[in-house]
Amino acid sequence: MRGVLAASAVSLFIALLGTPIAIRILVRRGYGQLIRDDGPTTHQTKRGTPTMGGSVIIIAVLVGYIAAHIVLHDKSPTASGLLVLYLMTGLGLVGFIDDYIKVSKQRSLGLRAKAKLAGQSIVALSFAVLALHHADARGLNPASKDISFIRDTTVGLGAVGFVIWAYLMIAATSNGVNLTDGLDGLATGSACMVFGAYVLIGVWQSGNPCGSSVVRRLGRCYDVPNALDLGIVAAAVMGACFGFLWWNASPAKIFMGDTGSLALGGALAGLAICTRTELLLVLLGGLFVLITVSVIVQVGFFKLTKRRVFRMAPLQHHFELAGWNEVTIVIRFWIIAGLFVAGGLGVFYAEWLSGT
Repeated sequence: MRGVLAASAVSLFIALLGTPIAIRILVRRGYGQLIRDDGPTTHQTKRGTPTMGGSVIIIAVLVGYIAAHIVLHDKSPTASGLLVLYLMTGLGLVGFIDDYIKVSKQRSLGLRAKAKLAGQSIVALSFAVLALHHADARGLNPASKDISFIRDTTVGLGAVGFVIWAYLMIAATSNGVNLTDGLDGLATGSACMVFGAYVLIGVWQSGNPCGSSVVRRLGRCYDVPNALDLGIVAAAVMGACFGFLWWNASPAKIFMGDTGSLALGGALAGLAICTRTELLLVLLGGLFVLITVSVIVQVGFFKLTKRRVFRMAPLQHHFELAGWNEVTIVIRFWIIAGLFVAGGLGVFYAEWLSGT
């Protein structure tokens, strides 16, 4: 637990104090957010707000993780923890390049679609391949070839199938967080809750490892290598998000940009894969799923009928155009995100109690 507390406290401190420094640097360089002309008119007041704040989150997470292992001087970083950090940082770098092109060239289009997809694919696929190696003392790799819900199921994918599955998960999660990042503090606050859930999951799994055959047969254990280190990673991200939220809440002084949304989405997917809770993430991150589905429904229905289901997608903008105040939307969506997280943790714990 010392590592979890150290990671969250240090990353919170770095993000809380480092964000205003980043704001001053970005303002001095004129790196402000571009606003879509076809979006809600209230967003035009946000034009010029510094973006690329996700870089502060990434730095805070890395420093927090390192600090935790300095506190735990008898424990080295693990393959699982480092792989999740690699996925987060790699996708964050792709987002940073995209954001930088937008603000430096003052255009709404950053990286070309093919270039952005290529960058995301390289990071996601390399993570998936590496996660099937680096076995621990029990012979367990950071990732499993079986699809998992709260633990591995009996549905095996094989090596190639797993790589494809992991890629789809990473793409869906990173895009889900990216679509949610449309109102001040919405994605950051929602992510705080989901990463908080993964702190609890990592700590719980580390305290209930599979040992004897009797415990394994009862189902009251978890074959998850380096579960505590994954909890430390989740704690570092949670702390960084809380610190950043201080400045990102309405009225936002800085936006995370694609740098932050892609990084956070990657971290969530990595944690789900390595903790063997891949399908549980659909419930824990229910708000991200809901917002993503709203875009799919809107686009699909419009192509079929030339009519819209929502006034605008993603879903949060529909309520803006319906006259809801931005802060009201954010708080109510936070409540929804919290209910999804509570439901996911309830399912996780209930499965353990059932012993099945």
